[in-house]
Amino acid sequence: MKLSLSVSSLVAAGLLGAIAPTNAQVNVTMEHNHLSRDGLYIDPAFTLANAANLTRDLNFDGTISGSVYAQPLYIEGGPDNRAKIIAVTESNNVYALDAADGSVIWQRTDLGTPFPTTAPCANISPRGITSTPVVDLASRSLFFDAVITPDGTNQKHYIFSLNVDTGVTNTGWPVDVDATATHNGTVFNSNIQQQRAGLGLINGIVYVPYSGYWGDCGVYHGWVVGIPKNNPSSVTAWATSAIGGGIWGHSGVAFDGTNLFVTTGNTFNTLGVWGGGEAIIRLQAGPVWSGQPGDYWAPVNWFILDNQDQDLGSSGPLIVDVPGATPSHLVVAMGKSGDAYLLNRDNLGGITAPVASAHVANDRIINAAVAYPTAQGPNVVFHSDGSLLAAFRITVTNPPNIVDNWSVTLAGRGSPFVTSSNGTSNMVVWVVGTEPGGDQRLHGYNGNTGAVVYAGGGANELMNGAHRFNTGIAARGRIYVANDNKVYAFKVPGGIPTPTPTPTATSSPTPTPTATATATATPTATSTPTATATATATATATATATPTSTPTATATSTATATSTPTATATVTATATATATPTATATATAMPSSTPTATPTPTVVPTPTPTATPKVTPRPRPTPRRQPTPKPRPTPKL
Repeated sequence: MKLSLSVSSLVAAGLLGAIAPTNAQVNVTMEHNHLSRDGLYIDPAFTLANAANLTRDLNFDGTISGSVYAQPLYIEGGPDNRAKIIAVTESNNVYALDAADGSVIWQRTDLGTPFPTTAPCANISPRGITSTPVVDLASRSLFFDAVITPDGTNQKHYIFSLNVDTGVTNTGWPVDVDATATHNGTVFNSNIQQQRAGLGLINGIVYVPYSGYWGDCGVYHGWVVGIPKNNPSSVTAWATSAIGGGIWGHSGVAFDGTNLFVTTGNTFNTLGVWGGGEAIIRLQAGPVWSGQPGDYWAPVNWFILDNQDQDLGSSGPLIVDVPGATPSHLVVAMGKSGDAYLLNRDNLGGITAPVASAHVANDRIINAAVAYPTAQGPNVVFHSDGSLLAAFRITVTNPPNIVDNWSVTLAGRGSPFVTSSNGTSNMVVWVVGTEPGGDQRLHGYNGNTGAVVYAGGGANELMNGAHRFNTGIAARGRIYVANDNKVYAFKVPGGIPTPTPTPTATSSPTPTPTATATATATPTATSTPTATATATATATATATATPTSTPTATATSTATATSTPTATATVTATATATATPTATATATAMPSSTPTATPTPTVVPTPTPTATPKVTPRPRPTPRRQPTPKPRPTPKL
């Protein structure tokens, strides 16, 4: 059996490990789980039978505030050993939720005011944090881009770095992209640049891609900005030479172990002279681009695609290895034309014919596709605007080719993700029926045949607020989906429990520089969704202050073991007690904070046990449908 989405090559590239033992850490640190952007999650709990009995965990809270277009992340380890779900919203709110019960571990709501309108063009309002962040486990740092307006008229992109365990802003961050990003005389302008595609962290450099806004207004460019995690003052950037060429695809920057890859969209006013649009661009670390044909590919009809708004960059690049094929190191691209392309990523070739191509959909493909191995060759699954969820196979031949495999009809524009019990079998393709027109339910399909595995569940499994292009994740026998104002958790039978938290005190971020907190304790122990603090006869905690990201902000925080700035709290108790300090303060500062805290109380998080209901699998749908072609569209995200 040939496993043609090479699991061995992913291991060599550090993108995919062997099946982890029960006590090993599980982490989802980026969009679609790996830098190949394959969207594959390996979890022994996800057999076909278990997947068919998925149910929503009704004891999982998951309450957040704001619209969500970004995939959640799952992070284990840290001082408290408390598994966390990271979620971000367009309100510029960042949350770390307990992965077991959905309670808030820490939150940041003080980063800055999101841009409040769709002017001059866009289709998201407000605009704050749109794309999927990335986490560096070595430094326990969370990186993301946020749009902040200082005056309600102008907007600025800031790239933040927070401690993923506490939410505290790391030293030297955030980075003002307008003030630092230039390329060949082109200066970055936040007012016309959107940050839609997922971030990447590669060899210590955070890569942030940018496009324009829906409506293609202004003289925007496709950008990739690189910031060393340990030296945020040293910013490197690359941009398309032509106007346009945005990097729109949800999955973001891909990496094959040597080079970075992005896809770009249509360009303007080129007069037929190619300037970086409608292309796969291969970048070196920095980012740096050579401009040589080996480092880019554009179809020979790129100028026609430009004129018809048929962006190649509507979907991000997908790294796929096909051992036994020639060439075997491939990058897959798909665009609004409905075409799929295979390219030799070792030598892209410039403006030329691809290794292979096929018309795989009669409508636009705007999503983050997935890839996974089968006995016949790797499958690639995408979701088109016309409600087509389809798989094509890459053949193990010389040259490799694209062969239709299976398709089903599912309304909405959600991006798929894949689970497997061991990396080679029990493949289930999952996708949410998002807006527009979707049923707001999670659906699962057999990765080899397209047969229905999970048909959306019952009344308890209905969700709300699932947005186009977004996707879910899988970890520890659970699936997490982040929607407007809520993160949903689903469970399969027999999932591996999340790690047991250790009684280590952690400090939640205090968003203001001056605060006075008074804590009182009751002699009766109580259980809360956050933590239980055990107090000695006399305890005093004092911490220094930190400015916040909001130019002028007033914040009130109630947090777990919160070390409030310039505060003295006295707790007197004769038994185990729960203390809830409340801090109120006002600050005037730019977004940068590094609090120093010395908390006395000891925190013992108490996760809430959850039940595992079951649901009967639904019937199989009628397979395979190609949607009716639609008129040429213009909008994009």
